[in-house]
Amino acid sequence: MKFLETPLGRDSFEIARAHFPPIRGEVRHPEGRHRGAVVLVNGLKGFARWGFFPYLADLLARGGIRAISFDLSGSGVGADRESFTELNAFRDNTISHELEDVALVRDHARKAGWLEDRYGIFGHSRGGGIAILHAARDPGVAAIATWSAIATIARWSPDDLKRWHADGEFPVTNARTGQELMLGSAFRDEIERQANAGLSITSAAARLTIPWLLAHGTADETVPFEEAERLREAADRAQVRFARIGGASHTMDAKHPLPVPLPARLDRAVTMTLDFFRSSLA
Repeated sequence: MKFLETPLGRDSFEIARAHFPPIRGEVRHPEGRHRGAVVLVNGLKGFARWGFFPYLADLLARGGIRAISFDLSGSGVGADRESFTELNAFRDNTISHELEDVALVRDHARKAGWLEDRYGIFGHSRGGGIAILHAARDPGVAAIATWSAIATIARWSPDDLKRWHADGEFPVTNARTGQELMLGSAFRDEIERQANAGLSITSAAARLTIPWLLAHGTADETVPFEEAERLREAADRAQVRFARIGGASHTMDAKHPLPVPLPARLDRAVTMTLDFFRSSLA
């Protein structure tokens, strides 16, 4: 693909958040005429410079689509954009707070002239769930692509929730760093009242009427493939392109740092995603 050699412009940005670290991110600009813009959202224990995210953002921009990536303010990632040093922010993070982050990035990008009225959104894992919830709320979203998206934020057993209530927080392990990170009570409260809080991902999926690339690996060890089928079933009004990536892991076989050469299943997913946004945002 000749556009892989196209030079990119790049701008960094920070958006202040009360009681949380700033949202830190960057926008990659295509050279010449562009085909719209896409906001990229990472998942739990993820960040904008993890694994495939920079490669996907570069590929989108070189393909003529402005790519806006950022670290959620409650991601736990610090100023170096890689290390988990903001542990209090991670503990206090919620789904509602992440949705506010996405809306702030959208508004900042519009003021900067990076984003038109209609744009695309991409999300991986929990970020896929956030992308679905956001797209159902914002009529400006013209197309959505998700990889390995969660179908529900309720991912803990009754016994886990009982322990969470007793301790006030719940541990999760970052497999990459070995750190034990804590989830706070505000997120637990959202899980228990998700329907009343407007945080049901399948209900949001049912409201979508836009093009949707729904990609999921059959060997996903973190979010079962059945959750993708639940999303596809819920999204009966959306224009769903359901991509079953045979044998792919939760990250489409990507690791951090990204291996070279690119894993074949990941290459298929990123190429499919570029083609989807190029056609959907044209």
